[in-house]
Amino acid sequence: MRTFWDFKGGIKHIDSWQPNCWVQVTCPVEDDVKFLQEELGMPDYFLYDVADTDERARYDLDEGWLMIIMRVPHLKTVSSRSPYTTIPLGIVLKDDKIITVCNQETRMMLDFINHQMRRAEGFTDAADLVFRVFLSASVWYLKYLKQVNTIIDKAKRNLDRQIDNKDLVNLSRLQDSLTYFATSIRGNETLLSKLKFRLPVDELDAELIEDVNIEMQQARETTAIYLSILNSTMDTYANIINNNMNKVMRLLTSLNMIIMFPTLITSMFGMNLINGMENWHWGFPVAIIACIISTVCSLLWFKRKDWL
Repeated sequence: MRTFWDFKGGIKHIDSWQPNCWVQVTCPVEDDVKFLQEELGMPDYFLYDVADTDERARYDLDEGWLMIIMRVPHLKTVSSRSPYTTIPLGIVLKDDKIITVCNQETRMMLDFINHQMRRAEGFTDAADLVFRVFLSASVWYLKYLKQVNTIIDKAKRNLDRQIDNKDLVNLSRLQDSLTYFATSIRGNETLLSKLKFRLPVDELDAELIEDVNIEMQQARETTAIYLSILNSTMDTYANIINNNMNKVMRLLTSLNMIIMFPTLITSMFGMNLINGMENWHWGFPVAIIACIISTVCSLLWFKRKDWL
């Protein structure tokens, strides 16, 4: 699906392409690919690079075309293996052509367009659009990080009441998401530092870049903090599980030792051998009393050692 936007003096939807308009392509189909390649002349491998979900943040130059690939945050589904992840967003520039390509529809881009409509100022040029997309991505990283923190707190409260595998698995999935965030944010920061010298930057763009750097730094540090908290939390609950397992094993071992003494006594006197007590009237009661005494003594000893 492709959408055309006139961004001079505000964001306005237009029906067809015109010079210096913004072409937004989301989940491109064959007709979109044909339009980009044949009518706008965009190199075909740009689309292949953007379609690669593992493509790193970078930029590339080819015959006057500037292709920028940044990593933007994306929420798949809360129940998926890694609910929060990052996907590549391509920004392609040449002369009067400004194109953004993303193979998935993201809440970030929808919010970006709505925000620019409310802002009613549009973009001064292509560089302004690029840096504002960077700013929007940084803001959405922080939004998703707040949601991740809420999920972590909820899981920790559940685990404080009862350790459940489901909550531990959810925390493990969030570890993966935070790792993706940390890697992508670092890549975006490196890309932004290079684009400052590649794109024409005026005074307003310089201020905007400073804002983007602040938001990215905050997102990077917040991600590192949450990842550290999550790692320590997982280690803590792993130690708790091991400690509980040790208590259970210690209890079972203690019970086994307590049962061992009467078992030994009954085994010795139960053998088909002459021991002097087989014809004694008090032989059986003495064996029973010995079993009871040994059981009570071992029970008291293990209780004193706090093994029960």
